[in-house]
Amino acid sequence: MKNVDAGAAKDLMACLVKLQSSLDEINSIVKGARSDVSNVVNADEFEYKDPVDGSVSKHQGIRFLFEDGSQLVFRLSGTGSEGATIRLYIEQYEKDSSKTGRDSQGALAPLVEVALKLSKMLEFTGRSAPTVIT
Repeated sequence: MKNVDAGAAKDLMACLVKLQSSLDEINSIVKGARSDVSNVVNADEFEYKDPVDGSVSKHQGIRFLFEDGSQLVFRLSGTGSEGATIRLYIEQYEKDSSKTGRDSQGALAPLVEVALKLSKMLEFTGRSAPTVIT
């Protein structure tokens, strides 16, 4: 996994924090990137709730929730002096069972395109593709 410049990664996340407050702007970017992707209905700071002890870890990243149940989560990790890792989690809900066996990269491609536009990934990091896909 290749890190990006820590300053650039922090700037990208700061941009997303600012963007989350305007659903109109978010949906304008979404529709500009892909008209076939549903609207974002909520954007917030992601927090993790531990199911075992009930503890809550706040400020874990920025989450975009779509009308169709899909979501994008951007997280930042490893922000030392040497660089940072920007983690992007993409989940898509598919109600049509005939489409659930598709190749995940192809199925998620529209959301990937939207995520790159929302985050300005290329502008901030110079990257338009991941170094690791899991």
